Amino acid sequence: MRFRHPDGSTVHLAYCTNVHPAETLDGVLAQLRDHCEPVRRRLGRDRLGIGLWLARDAAHALITDPAALRGLRTELDRRGLEVVTLNGFPYEGFGAEEVKYRVYKPDWADPERLEHTTSLARLLAGLLPDDVTDGSISTLPLAWRTAYDGTRADKAQAALVTLAERLDALQELTGRSIRIGLEPEPGCVVETTRDAIAPLTAIGHHRIGICVDTCHLATSFEDPDTALDALTDARVPVVKSQLSAALHAEHPGDPGVRRALAAFAEPRFLHQTRTTTPAGGRLGTDDLDEALAEDGPLPGTAPWRAHFHVPLHAAPAAPLTSTLPVLKAALTRLVGGSRPLTRHLEVETYTWQALPPELRPRARAQLTDGIAAELTLARDLLTDLGLKELP
Repeated sequence: MRFRHPDGSTVHLAYCTNVHPAETLDGVLAQLRDHCEPVRRRLGRDRLGIGLWLARDAAHALITDPAALRGLRTELDRRGLEVVTLNGFPYEGFGAEEVKYRVYKPDWADPERLEHTTSLARLLAGLLPDDVTDGSISTLPLAWRTAYDGTRADKAQAALVTLAERLDALQELTGRSIRIGLEPEPGCVVETTRDAIAPLTAIGHHRIGICVDTCHLATSFEDPDTALDALTDARVPVVKSQLSAALHAEHPGDPGVRRALAAFAEPRFLHQTRTTTPAGGRLGTDDLDEALAEDGPLPGTAPWRAHFHVPLHAAPAAPLTSTLPVLKAALTRLVGGSRPLTRHLEVETYTWQALPPELRPRARAQLTDGIAAELTLARDLLTDLGLKELP
């Protein structure tokens, strides 16, 4: 979906396909047929943006076979779909029964991450619509925090510098500008937007910036205005933003609240949980079940937030809620001013099938309806900010 900003530029809205498990090119093509095109039709739109997730095997099939890439581009066009952004964070296995810590491998100190992201950039240059010259890719925020020492930090920085050089060469060759955004996430080396400033300014290249995920922003109790002001002052570009909402518990010390939270503790994904201290600091656990354990490390005297991407349009039932207000505040700053801070927005609720059983979509059509409802909410927020939806 495209929107005209009051400054005349185009803002793109997509939804991320990592909600649909697919490791191979055939799986990606099935996604387009079974999920993406039905969402477009459900919205009544001639064109729908998707934030494509290409796992290692799918990316390899495309990068080694130009005919396959042309076929994918043709299939996108035929189904009324367009791609201006990729999710390059998960490398493989995102649809596995247990993902947890594996999603952070390989990290930016590993050569596989650089090669995979280079391939994604080349593929995106070939997938961009004919009238679009700018693409974006989100990626993991350097590494998970453990086993990350000075040597690995140097390797990661060198890899990102090499990537920037390759992206420069790619633009010279294709005329397409591809940028990469580190996506701060709780528990990682770069946990917050502020954590991103030092490594990104050290790299000092306009092609390497930040992806602001509003669930992660909220989970870390970051204030959107403060965070975006700091990025602007440091001249760190916001390459893209993922529109998502975290799980919020206002009174986690209450037994009923803890029972409600326990329904969201599940074995597939990590649900990092955070709370604040009276002095303004943060305490946290790597997963929600750790926070809920008897004599767990988090006090119940201040609100908790858990890294669980809940559907934007459907907040959890009381006594829980979502951090949709944080998303709204961030979006106002991102695209509500005289010029947008980013032009690539991506709804990223990948946890539909990890919701408590009674909340999960039971059929493909229900998932289609849910994704369409999320995009409708995002569209309404954008038009309320003065953007005009384009055909």
